[in-house]
Amino acid sequence: MAHVNKRRTHSGELRYDVRYRGPDDKERSRSFRTRRDADRFRASVEVDLSGQKWIDPNAGKVTLEEYATSWLCARTTLKAQTRTTYEDQLRVHIVPHLGRVELGRLTPRHVREWHSKLIANGLSRNTAAKSYRMLRTILSTAVEDDLITRNPCQIPGAGVERIAERPVATIDQVWAAADAIGERYRCCVLLAGFVGLRLGEIIGLERRHIDLRESTLTVEQQVQELRGRGPVTTTPKSIAGHRTVVLPAFVASELAAHLSRYVGNDPTACMFVGEHGGILRRVVLRKHWLRARTAAGLSDGFRFHDLRHTANTIAASTGASTRELMYRMGHASPQAALRYQHAKRERDAAIATAFEQLAGRPNAQTKPANRGATSTEVQLEL
Repeated sequence: MAHVNKRRTHSGELRYDVRYRGPDDKERSRSFRTRRDADRFRASVEVDLSGQKWIDPNAGKVTLEEYATSWLCARTTLKAQTRTTYEDQLRVHIVPHLGRVELGRLTPRHVREWHSKLIANGLSRNTAAKSYRMLRTILSTAVEDDLITRNPCQIPGAGVERIAERPVATIDQVWAAADAIGERYRCCVLLAGFVGLRLGEIIGLERRHIDLRESTLTVEQQVQELRGRGPVTTTPKSIAGHRTVVLPAFVASELAAHLSRYVGNDPTACMFVGEHGGILRRVVLRKHWLRARTAAGLSDGFRFHDLRHTANTIAASTGASTRELMYRMGHASPQAALRYQHAKRERDAAIATAFEQLAGRPNAQTKPANRGATSTEVQLEL
């Protein structure tokens, strides 16, 4: 229990000291000018101690920057790209404003002023929302670590992103972009626009990931470009990102021709490489994409990633369920990943068939490396 002791200082001032012993068996004290304040603190300490909610007042003296740095170091399972993003958010948006504040002194007012300043300085609301969510997560861990009693991130809706609807290309525009980008990168457009692969997943594809006999494609890795490290091969974005999808027949035929022309026989040979044989860099593909985008009549704001959104929209028009769509796109929150992985293979094949009916060119002829061979012969040769 806590006790209040009255004493006089050397100057004759009357003080009231509240003394108590914490769960760690260390005695602590705090001094007050009035008996009322001392009694109020004594009652609060006793409630916290009896309810096991007491926190060492010295625990919160670590600064936010120190704690956030240790918090990030402890997240050993983060993907390299995610870690880089978190480091940037801390370095640019959080630490310069709040880094020197001790955790125990960080209040909701501090957080409100920080968030308002981000917006006032021209930071987009979605970027501010990402930074706010990260700060809230860090401080939630501080609560779990018994460093603070309450998370000071209390701004309603501050962590919600409002994503504008992305543009969707028509089927003809996807084909036009594929025609315009050049033979070497033609299938990049088709895999994004008609299969829904992410660019990192496309760059990470190897010959072994394409099964022409079953007309399937397996995504089990991706290539990310990290600041200061260049291209890095890593696992898919989420558990749901690791998937095998059935290809529309016309995409399989195009891939057969691409394999014959541009891909080595080794199972680990990259499906898409740069102009000099190295890993395909995003900046290289972007150069070709900008030209193809214009030729296809797409707006200047249409990104290569929007082809993936186009594929999802086309797939939805086939009548696929939400689970089937999320499985095919490999797009799921961690909580939903297991649910989406229950999509049926038969339905995935039906989606691919519907793609063939909606997007295939009935009279199109794929140009294989052997100009005298048919697409079927190219597949048999492989």
